[in-house]
Amino acid sequence: MRTVIAGGHGKIALRLERLLAGRGDEVVGLVRDPEQSADLRATGATPVVCDLESARLAEVTGHLEDADTAVFAAGAGPGSGAARKETVDRAAAVLFADAAEHAGVRRLVVVSAMGADEEPPPGTDAVFATYLRAKGAADAAVRARTGLDWTILRPGRLTDDAGTGRVQLAERTGRGEVTRDDVAAVLAGLLDEPRTAGRTLELIGGDTPVSDAVAGCVRE
Repeated sequence: MRTVIAGGHGKIALRLERLLAGRGDEVVGLVRDPEQSADLRATGATPVVCDLESARLAEVTGHLEDADTAVFAAGAGPGSGAARKETVDRAAAVLFADAAEHAGVRRLVVVSAMGADEEPPPGTDAVFATYLRAKGAADAAVRARTGLDWTILRPGRLTDDAGTGRVQLAERTGRGEVTRDDVAAVLAGLLDEPRTAGRTLELIGGDTPVSDAVAGCVRE
């Protein structure tokens, strides 16, 4: 299986690349900074320099050609301002989904955020509120793509603790923490299970093995 990952140098993406490459898959990670390439190669992935904030549709489509699956795991990141929430968390996600559809890559998994479908409550930090709205708008655009078998994953608060291999995965989980290791494991499981397409799922730590949690979200 050949998978293209947007945001290839992110903490979750690097873990996912290592998992997929370790089982023999072909993995391509899109990165903005060429100096990040060595970190991707260390996971077994092939780095491709592509700035999704400035790239044209044809360029991104070209990177996705011949892929079996695609993952959007890019984000403006902590410390970035409201403008980059719009250009990365919304516009880049929409561009990547458009490119996947143009390239004929039906299976797309998107890493989103809890609360993205709701208006941020009063008192929410202005930049964080912009981030949530950007994620919500991107998710809505992905859901509208009839040429994609999409799944949207919304993890809880991320930690760098060692993964447990046990999670709670459902349309509604409530707030909680989840390790980046376990998020990567769930992403790999979702890529392998296209019958989870058309679902928006929340993810936190829990008691269910990852494989069982993914199987429990299959559409009948």
